[in-house]
Amino acid sequence: MAIVDITVIPVGTATPSVSGYVAEIHKFLKGYEGKIKYELTPMSTLIEGDLKELLEIVQQLHELPFQKGAQRVCTNIRIDDRRDKENTMERKLKAVENKL
Repeated sequence: MAIVDITVIPVGTATPSVSGYVAEIHKFLKGYEGKIKYELTPMSTLIEGDLKELLEIVQQLHELPFQKGAQRVCTNIRIDDRRDKENTMERKLKAVENKL
């Protein structure tokens, strides 16, 4: 299982606010409930699941602002793909909390 940290940045929009675009991303992700986990953070969105499926979702998320009229989109992704043991958002948080 992999975790992807994604930030989709529409460029050249009429306003500096991107909350409407972020809301569209989360509406889209609701269609994957039960298949992946996702979490909104103040700076990005985390998605957890099978890497192949997550990469397909990343491509679709990158396209969303174009569908809303954006002419340029920059998308940043980080992938954490650990294969020696279960890799989940929850497990990563608990590992740190246990050390505090």
